[in-house]
Amino acid sequence: MRTCNNKAQLQATVQQYRQEGQTIAFVPTMGNLHQGHLDLVRKARKLCDLVIVSIFVNPLQFGPGEDLDAYPRTMAADKEKLFSEGVNLLYAPGVEDIYPDGMERQTVVSVPDLGDTLCGSSRPGHFDGVTTVVCKLLNIVQPDVAVFGEKDFQQLSIVRKMVSDLSMPVNIVGVATKRDEDGLALSSRNGYLTEEERRIAPLLHQTLTTCREAIACGFDNFLQLESHARMQLLQAGFEPDYFAVRDAQTLRAVTEDTAEVAILAAARLGNTRLIDNVRLSLNPVDDWRMLADG
Repeated sequence: MRTCNNKAQLQATVQQYRQEGQTIAFVPTMGNLHQGHLDLVRKARKLCDLVIVSIFVNPLQFGPGEDLDAYPRTMAADKEKLFSEGVNLLYAPGVEDIYPDGMERQTVVSVPDLGDTLCGSSRPGHFDGVTTVVCKLLNIVQPDVAVFGEKDFQQLSIVRKMVSDLSMPVNIVGVATKRDEDGLALSSRNGYLTEEERRIAPLLHQTLTTCREAIACGFDNFLQLESHARMQLLQAGFEPDYFAVRDAQTLRAVTEDTAEVAILAAARLGNTRLIDNVRLSLNPVDDWRMLADG
C-alpha cells in the first residue's frame, strides 16, 4: 500500500493508474477506522480494479465547541487495517494541502434545502464543510466510484445531489450501516460512551425500528410517532436533537407521492452525539424485505 501526503504525489500516482487502464474506487474517511469503514473498502474492491482511501479530519465541518481536537486519530492502526484489506493507496493530507489559502478564503460548496434540515439545522455550516471537502477530494482523486456509508443518510443524499448538480463524473455508492450485535450503529464516536451509556445506546435503533414497524402496519400519524419516539428517548436518558419521518428522496415531509420513507434520528447521550436511520419502502412487495434487512 502506497501512502501519499500531498495531492501532487497522489495525482501523479493516479495518472499512472489511468495510463494502465485501471478503474478506481475511492473511500473518503476521517480515520479511526472500524468495521463499518472496512465494509466500504470491501465494497470498493468489488467495484473497481484499485482502491484509494483518504484519511483527513476536516476542520471545516466542525462547529465551535464541537470535538475537532478530541476526535480520535489512530493513523498507525488505520494503516494496518487498510493494508490488510488490500487498499492500494492511502491519501493522508495535512490541512495545508486541502486548504492552502486557509479555510477563511476557501470557496465553499453548499447544497441548499437538503443541507438545511435535520442535522443541518442543529449544526449550522456542517454540511457546507462536508460538501466542500468531498468536492475537493473527488476532484483531486477523480475516481470512477466513491463509496459512502448509509449511517449518515442525510450526508449521502447531499453528496449525491452535489455530484448530480455539478455534473461530476463519479458514481456514488451507498453501503448499509454496520451494527454491533445489539443494533448500535458503528461510529468512531462510540468510543466516547461510558459503560452505562453504551448499555443504553442501542435503544436509539430500537426506537427507530419500532416506528418503522408501526408505519409498515399502517399507522400514518407521523407527528404522533415522532412525538412518542422523542419521549421514549428522553425517558431512556437521551437528549433528542430530532426524530423525523421523511420522504427518503427529498428529506421533506411524506406525501402521497412518497415511495420510500426514511426515519432519521439524532440524539445526545452524555457527551456523545449519535445518529441513525432506518428506511421503509411504501411498495407492499418490498415492505417485508426491508424489515428483514434490519
